[in-house]
Amino acid sequence: MLNKLDAALSFHQNALRVRSQRQEIIAANIANADTPNYKARDIDFKSAMQQALGQSAQAGSTTNGLIKTSDLHLNATPSNNAAGPNEPLFRPIIQGSVDGNSVDMDVERNQFVDNGLRYEASLNMINGQIKKMLTAIQGQ
Repeated sequence: MLNKLDAALSFHQNALRVRSQRQEIIAANIANADTPNYKARDIDFKSAMQQALGQSAQAGSTTNGLIKTSDLHLNATPSNNAAGPNEPLFRPIIQGSVDGNSVDMDVERNQFVDNGLRYEASLNMINGQIKKMLTAIQGQ
């Protein structure tokens, strides 16, 4: 029973964890908007979620976070990205500045709000799943 409950909520749990980490990075970008030579950072949400979901999968053997369902499958090759999927990457520079700071406040504000809304949506989905489970348990 506990494994089924854990499996039902694990996707959103991982999404909340990655969204929270991303929110902290974006907040650090905003806080350092006036710091000379500060480079804006972000994480690749898609690859971070793929890694999180790959680590939580329990069946099959894994190679670099991917599940092999047969020994005849090829092994995955490591990516050329120097940083891991959960490591912050430098955000591309849209408009350079004299002091070398790459933080664009318009981009950061938009990303902060977008990420916050998606975080809240994940919370609402978890609440909905829990309400459905309670209804099923109570037999209503």
